[in-house]
Amino acid sequence: MRFPLVFASTVFLFLAGVSNLFPLKSAQAASEQTTLQKTDIEKIIHDYLLSKPEVLKEAIDELDKRQKLAENATRQKAVLDNQEKLFRSPHQAVVGNPNGDVTLVEFFDYNCGYCKRALASVAKLIETDPKLRVVLKDFAILGTDSQETAQVATAARMQLSPQKFWEFHQKLLSVKGHIAKAQALAVAKEVGADMSRLEEDLKKPETTAALQEVSMLAEALRFDGTPAWVVGQDAIVGGVPYAELKAKLDNIRKCGKSEC
Repeated sequence: MRFPLVFASTVFLFLAGVSNLFPLKSAQAASEQTTLQKTDIEKIIHDYLLSKPEVLKEAIDELDKRQKLAENATRQKAVLDNQEKLFRSPHQAVVGNPNGDVTLVEFFDYNCGYCKRALASVAKLIETDPKLRVVLKDFAILGTDSQETAQVATAARMQLSPQKFWEFHQKLLSVKGHIAKAQALAVAKEVGADMSRLEEDLKKPETTAALQEVSMLAEALRFDGTPAWVVGQDAIVGGVPYAELKAKLDNIRKCGKSEC
């Protein structure tokens, strides 16, 4: 809860205003100002906030605005600093058109309910936009089962074609209920994966490196939940409706930014 911080900021600004009422013109004036007792200041602040409670809402709104601007700036810099690993990493799954003119990056967890719901939007975007390139980043943050599922998915990606991996991804993300290693292995087998090779790939350093790379990128982008997205230079956390994603992608083509 940010109320104490906002309150403190409001008090600080108010005290600055109080100081302006007593301009320091000499050492004597400074000494007289310091005699203003703590209780007097508290009463002034108390009375002021009671008479103008809207100040707190204004302060909260302004703080939210500044925090969002700062957060967006930090994420945009992280996107620029990590473009190669975000968009062209050898450790990632690319579905849709691999040579598409616009790229959508999704960070997801197979046990994330919002990611399951977002699958329909991503699938629709791929179906309706033949020039869309989608990068899937397995950001397993929901416990051991998610991590083991991500390992299976990463090993499956090493042998499956993009089309087959997209089939695997959709089937696994569509599994009802909690997903663990057993479900991931079953889906991999269902889509035709070589299970002996998959078991070997699970042990390879590349599998661990791929997931570590995603975690590093998520940390740089300050992603603490899924789904999370990168569209152009913008990084977004949370479920984004189909229409909003489409609009952002259309804007990239129109003006080079997700918001024109």
